[in-house]
Amino acid sequence: DRQTLVAVLQFLRRSNLRESEEILRREARLLGDDLGGSAATVASSSPGVAAVAAVPPGKGETCTGAVGSLPGAGGRLLPAGRQGTFRDAGSQGSALVGGGVVVEDQPDVSAVLSAYNQQGDPTLYEEYYSGLKHFIECSLDCHRAELSQLFYPLFVHMYLELVYNQHESEAKSFFERFHGDQECYYQDDLRVLSSLTKKEHMKGNETMLDFRTSKFVLRISRDSYQLLKRHLQEKQNNQIWNIVQEHLYIDIFDGMPRSKQQIDAMVGSLAGEAKREANKAKVFFGLLKEPEFDVPLDDEDEEGENEEGKPKKKKPKKDSVGSKSKKQDPNAPPQNRIPLPELKDSDKLDKVMNMKEAARRVRLGPECLPSICFYTFLNAYQGLTAVDITDDSSMIVGGFADSTVRVWSVTPKKLRSVKTAADLSLIDKESDDVLERIMDEKTASELKILYGHSGPVYGTSFSPDRNYLLSCSEDGTVRLWSLQTFTCLVGYKGHNYPVWDTQFSPYGYYFVSGGHDRVARLWATDHYQPLRIFAGHLADVTCTRFHPNSNYIATGSADRTVRLWDVLNGNCVRIFTGHKGPIHSLAFSPNGRFLATGATDGRVLLWDIGHGLMVGELKGHTDTIYALRFSRDGEILASGSMDNTVRLWDAVKAFEDLETDDFTTATGHINLPENSQDLLLGTYMTKSTPVVHLHFTRRNLLLAAGAYSSQ
Repeated sequence: DRQTLVAVLQFLRRSNLRESEEILRREARLLGDDLGGSAATVASSSPGVAAVAAVPPGKGETCTGAVGSLPGAGGRLLPAGRQGTFRDAGSQGSALVGGGVVVEDQPDVSAVLSAYNQQGDPTLYEEYYSGLKHFIECSLDCHRAELSQLFYPLFVHMYLELVYNQHESEAKSFFERFHGDQECYYQDDLRVLSSLTKKEHMKGNETMLDFRTSKFVLRISRDSYQLLKRHLQEKQNNQIWNIVQEHLYIDIFDGMPRSKQQIDAMVGSLAGEAKREANKAKVFFGLLKEPEFDVPLDDEDEEGENEEGKPKKKKPKKDSVGSKSKKQDPNAPPQNRIPLPELKDSDKLDKVMNMKEAARRVRLGPECLPSICFYTFLNAYQGLTAVDITDDSSMIVGGFADSTVRVWSVTPKKLRSVKTAADLSLIDKESDDVLERIMDEKTASELKILYGHSGPVYGTSFSPDRNYLLSCSEDGTVRLWSLQTFTCLVGYKGHNYPVWDTQFSPYGYYFVSGGHDRVARLWATDHYQPLRIFAGHLADVTCTRFHPNSNYIATGSADRTVRLWDVLNGNCVRIFTGHKGPIHSLAFSPNGRFLATGATDGRVLLWDIGHGLMVGELKGHTDTIYALRFSRDGEILASGSMDNTVRLWDAVKAFEDLETDDFTTATGHINLPENSQDLLLGTYMTKSTPVVHLHFTRRNLLLAAGAYSSQ
């Protein structure tokens, strides 16, 4: 209105801000001292420039300083006055920011300017929010589902803004009025939020700090976005528009709006969905070519089979060829993309053994389900917190809450340590069975206990060659143990907080760890410092897994996302969202193309790594899924849960006929078949044992493990 305009112009003149005064005059089409323009002409100034308008306030009415921010607004606007902040419109295409403020009849300059202050009138927040809510709920069905995604991030940001600006009672009433409208999968976050009632509380809360600094991603079709933008600008609802501009990243796609089911499948993580760009990078998901070497021709096979996976140490006969010479997989990374350790003779022997076992492997399928052998830890009053089984299924390790690591032999062959140095010097090093002779029979036992950690052990992992064992603990360290001497070789210190998981690379030498400090680290056994630090998750990294080709690492987190990282350069190449709770298990399919993930929401989600898409959802479990494993040829996916069951799923059927056309990849219109029941091949209950680990032997027998719980 004219009075306001005059006041602003006078203020600018008094402050010697002639340039700005001129700009404003030109905008308002007021030349010289003729101040005959009106607010209407101001508001309809040329597009591409931020328009400033003010509504004439009545006595005690609210004056919402309308700030139409039009994309592409360039040039400098009014420089910052003392009371109100004006930001440069050239930066983000957003213009002046403002909110409402109560003004008396005579417009006071400072009151007018503070209308454009960062925070709006606290008493109006509820009105803004309910206005938007009403608009969205009354919009067409096709837009409603997409625009409803705005409710949660806006609710959080408006609440945090009220708390931050110390309007505690308004914040409380805002929370109480609208928290019930949010989706059920945000309940845990809302519980954290409800405890933040003072500005001081916000300082220490990392999750909420992240929420303020990282942009919440919403994927919305262009039509829905235009509708929203038009509404906010017509209503001059700047407070909400500012939050949209500042704290949300709206990933706009061209095409049909997504349905409620399509959106529900993908949302639920701490920072919204993944930007589509995040899943565009090329991923080499193929397998590396197996090295070629001679396989001994073996007439007396039975003799070599005394226990599973422990070959008799005899020299291979040289006259044979049995190498599986596969052609290079077109999707595989170059063989030397990352340096991998050389194969030792013992590794070659083990590969030979593996091939022989594979020849006797059972072909699984819906008609031929695996037998399941369940290892129950009885009287585990120390609190079983982690389990791993060697690839050849000869040893099993448990990590316990009393900080011990216990290794058992599950074959008749006992665990033995190497002899002392004095005894070793007496051995004839040329003899054929030197590997047997160095072992000290006096130390043979079924169980070895490893002491060293000073807190619960949350993750354990055997090296592929069975010479080493990793364990990670609440004490912030990862320890490497020798399985020759059953002593600790190294303690890796890098995490300052509990380490939740660790795993050896399928080729040995490298290993990964993830913890409460929200990063995953890549290590090599001979380096004290990590080689790579993978940072990006917004909450604890709860589980880690190597891709079968060792070039990538998947991490699952309490921020409800799964990320895939490139070992070569440390980049994040995939972000998968869709789980509604922290992720606790990951499994790659043996061919490297797919990833299965399990979480506290009781769902198993299936992902196509190459296209970066969710391709399936397996529902059935009623509690957290702690174990996932594909059978050796990838026909069956086994899942183990806190609900005391092991479930088997038809992986072949789940991954066939995938619709991964370019359109789906571009827009994320995923249509998940509701076929969990068709894919479920069997459910196996334990008496009262949560399933912590699953492992397929080389012949496809399924081993499961957990500790019996009496309650």
